[in-house]
Amino acid sequence: MVFLKNSLHSLLFLLALVSNAIANTEPSDDIDALPLDELRTFTEVFAKIKNDYVESVDDRKLLENAIRGMLEGLDPHSTYLDKDSYKELQEGTTGEFGGLGIEVGMEDGFVKVISPIDDTPAQRAGIKAGDLIIRLDDKAVKGMMLNEAVKLMRGKPGSDITLTVVREGEEKPLSITITRDIITVKSVRGETLEPGFAYIRVSNFQSHTAEDLRKSLEELKKENDNDIRGLILDLRNNPGGILNAAVSVSDLFLDNGLIVYTEGRIKDSKLKFKAKPSDILKNAPIIVLVNGGSASASEIVAGALQDHERAIIMGEQTFGKGSVQTILPMNDEAALKLTTARYFTPSGRSIQAEGIKPDIIIENIRVDSITDTTTGQIKEADLSGHLDNGDQEKTEIEETSDKNDKKVDKDKKEPSLAETDYQLYEALNVLKGLAIHLKKIG
Repeated sequence: MVFLKNSLHSLLFLLALVSNAIANTEPSDDIDALPLDELRTFTEVFAKIKNDYVESVDDRKLLENAIRGMLEGLDPHSTYLDKDSYKELQEGTTGEFGGLGIEVGMEDGFVKVISPIDDTPAQRAGIKAGDLIIRLDDKAVKGMMLNEAVKLMRGKPGSDITLTVVREGEEKPLSITITRDIITVKSVRGETLEPGFAYIRVSNFQSHTAEDLRKSLEELKKENDNDIRGLILDLRNNPGGILNAAVSVSDLFLDNGLIVYTEGRIKDSKLKFKAKPSDILKNAPIIVLVNGGSASASEIVAGALQDHERAIIMGEQTFGKGSVQTILPMNDEAALKLTTARYFTPSGRSIQAEGIKPDIIIENIRVDSITDTTTGQIKEADLSGHLDNGDQEKTEIEETSDKNDKKVDKDKKEPSLAETDYQLYEALNVLKGLAIHLKKIG
């Protein structure tokens, strides 16, 4: 049969053939019969649109829209990827793509920000996890499909787009203008917070994230004379990414055991991932920081390290995306992104729509410094006739040093870690406490 382009009759004929074939097929426990009444309704709607809609619509566009609707009606993460969208997805997994730098999904017909990506136009403009985007320039988002909204947000580097967002705690919508740019995502960034205490930020999970993390740790070891006493792994506002990358990152810190397993209807969706020796940190304590923007692959890592009691999870409850999407290439360089499984932590927890609950909950609060904490306080040294400590020379040196430190602090006026990132400040305190405890018990 030749399927003629823009031919309604050929579509109806094809559906009729499918209906007849199903009707004449013996019932099976594995294959449900197609709902013929609904198929007839579909063809009727198709015919009404072709004949009565105010403008002529191409058959291909109607059918593509039907496919999109069929997928997006399943869950927020299943979608149809046309040629351009599929290409953008492939670019995103390798770390470079054009746009604003936000991970988004759909919620109640609006585009919801799962998280902004580090050092991108969206983050610099102040977009936050949980923001609901209701307008893109002068176009309302309500009623749009996710891929349409994403296309509008993408564009020429250097061009502007204004996002109207609704944010919890704000009385009215915010208008935020962002300049598009080429987004080159460096998924791993590391630094030494204090001698022996390392910090690594993972912004998303790409194909090379585990290897980049390994290299970053090796560099930090060299900085600290091969003595890393503890690590803070920051997964806040990490929207996820590639499943295998999350498994590989978890494997860096585990000697053995299950990391994650997935369960779905088809055989290929039932997988188990196990750790291989050995722990790159040799059992040095780890703090994993998470929040509401930590999703998917981030939750796999946090859940695995939590279940194996390899790390303490701190921060806020995570996003709760416990499903696995498989990319299924199709004709014309298009693809389906289809939810094919749920994933489970080693202990059998499904965090779908629940999230990972931290061992220690720390709200993301702001702390302001107090200019003078000594006002009104009296110390031994202030008492008349107090005894010297027996080492006058050392005391004078320390006092001089203290005065110099205060002068430098006064000149620079640099905010403390507690002021700039309270959650990280608390995580560092806990990490130092763990390191001291481990040293004492040998």
